Amino acid sequence: MSERAPSQIDQELPGDIDAALVSDGDDWTGLTGRDLPVAEVSSWVARPDCGAVVVFTGTARDHSEGRPGVEQLTYEAYAGEVVPRLDAVVAELRRRWTVGRVAILHRVGEVRIGSAAVVVAVSAAHRDEAFAAARFGIDAVKATAPIWKSERWRDGEDWGLGGSDVVEAAQVATSVRTASSPLAVGQDVSA
Repeated sequence: MSERAPSQIDQELPGDIDAALVSDGDDWTGLTGRDLPVAEVSSWVARPDCGAVVVFTGTARDHSEGRPGVEQLTYEAYAGEVVPRLDAVVAELRRRWTVGRVAILHRVGEVRIGSAAVVVAVSAAHRDEAFAAARFGIDAVKATAPIWKSERWRDGEDWGLGGSDVVEAAQVATSVRTASSPLAVGQDVSA
C-alpha cells in the first residue's frame, strides 16, 4: 500500500474556496490559502525505488516586466476547476513518463515576496525522467489551471502579464525528450 501525503494542511480558503491538500496514493494535488509545505512535499515525494527527486518551487519575486518594486502578489482561482485540472496534469505526466510520486500544490490569496506560490515535485528512477516530468508539470499547470495573479507594485496594481487561454493537459508540448517519453515536440504520433 502506498504512503499517503499529510492531510493536516486542510483548511477553508479565501473567498469561500474550499479545496483541501490531500493525496491520493502516489499523487498529491491541491489549492490552499496557507504557506505551501515545500519541505514536507520534498520529503513525501521520495520513494526507495526512485533515485531522483526534482522539486520546482515558484516564488513571488519583487519585480515583473515594467513593474519594478512589486510588493505583493494575490492569486485568485476558479477553485472548482483547479484541482481536477491539476489531477489531469498528473495523469498526463504519468502517461508520458514513468515516475514514482507527483505533487502539485498552488497558493491562492496574498503571497508575500519570497514565499512559494506553487510547488511541483516528481520522483523517478532516473534524473532525466524526473527533470522532464517536473518541467512539464509546471508548464502544464500554467497552461491548464484557471489561476490568476494580481500584482501590487510601488506605482500601481493590476493583473499579471502574460496570461493565456487555458488548454487541456494533453495539449501541452513536451519540451524535453527522455527514454520513456520518446516523442519530441511537434513529432507526429500517428506515424
